[in-house]
Amino acid sequence: MIPFVDLKSQYLSIKDEIDTAVFKALESTQFVLGSEVVALESEFYDYCGADYGIAVNTGTSALHLALLAAGIGPGDEVITTPFTFVATVAAIYYTGATAVFVDIDPISYTIDVTQIEAAITPRTKAILPVHLYGQPADMDPILEIAQRYHLTVIEDAAQAHRAEYKGRRVGSIGDLGCFSFYPGKNLGAYGEGGMVVTNNPEYAHTIQMLRDWGQERRYHHVLKGYNYRMDGLQGAILRVKLRHLDAWTKARRAIATEYDKLLTKADVITPTVMPYSHHVYHIYAVRSTERDLLQQHLHEQGIQTGIHYPIPVHLQPAYADLGYKPGDFPNSELAAKEVLSLPMFAELSSVQIKAVSVAVFERIPCLN
Repeated sequence: MIPFVDLKSQYLSIKDEIDTAVFKALESTQFVLGSEVVALESEFYDYCGADYGIAVNTGTSALHLALLAAGIGPGDEVITTPFTFVATVAAIYYTGATAVFVDIDPISYTIDVTQIEAAITPRTKAILPVHLYGQPADMDPILEIAQRYHLTVIEDAAQAHRAEYKGRRVGSIGDLGCFSFYPGKNLGAYGEGGMVVTNNPEYAHTIQMLRDWGQERRYHHVLKGYNYRMDGLQGAILRVKLRHLDAWTKARRAIATEYDKLLTKADVITPTVMPYSHHVYHIYAVRSTERDLLQQHLHEQGIQTGIHYPIPVHLQPAYADLGYKPGDFPNSELAAKEVLSLPMFAELSSVQIKAVSVAVFERIPCLN
């Protein structure tokens, strides 16, 4: 079997480092926040090119607190894309604000910047672009629009650790950047985790309080906060893994290049790297009008795949109250019917890549 993600291989490759860090964290008995989390915050915000980093328990919490720190609340609107994991929209809902969708660009799968301005109303307070699959959204036009309309830009970088836009690391480009450390991410914890990075000290201070019951110091509750603290063990683990992220990213990009070459003549659409982008390939998604048949064929060959994402958020029953209907966002809806994520992890071998590519050819005829 060729797995979609192989977390065990990754663990075994750094087992001694991880085990040492875990035992050290256990001996410290700093199980919630603590010195390892503080060190991770410093190392990660520096890695991103930001001035502050606040570790939290999930990427969803990172988005929620970033929105709250920016003053987003009931009656406000936040512009984002429906072609994303549902957490992007759920975090907006948690604040009492309303998500307003803009369709994706059909090539990059990120928000279509040419449609953003038309979606702005007097209630719009923020733009929340998603760096989907590891490819940055086109940030310069987003920042220009945000400046003209006095909007906050919050980057959903949950799938884009180390991705770059015109030489700048994502997360540090907008007003706030939000990361997930879910285990399958390019930088994944051994459990849950998240981080907000920012260059704004007021945002950073607010998020630090909000993640820990709104405390400015112990038992002095300034804000109505949440229990969104990161575990000390995850901080220790992520510090080890952060040291390997550059090498893992290089491997992912090499794997993507190999896929690109092997699938050149296959009747599937391979990922397009935009000219402004340093893509980190959290997901290697191909497109096919025979997606479901292709997935079934690969499954029969012992190859695991994924679909990211089969139903856009505007068509999910949970968000029917937003009032959207089929056909409102055709690029998102078509992508949802056609994308298929092939195995992608840093330890994927050339033999495995070739086997996946051969299996794709078996199901999908070659182009003439």
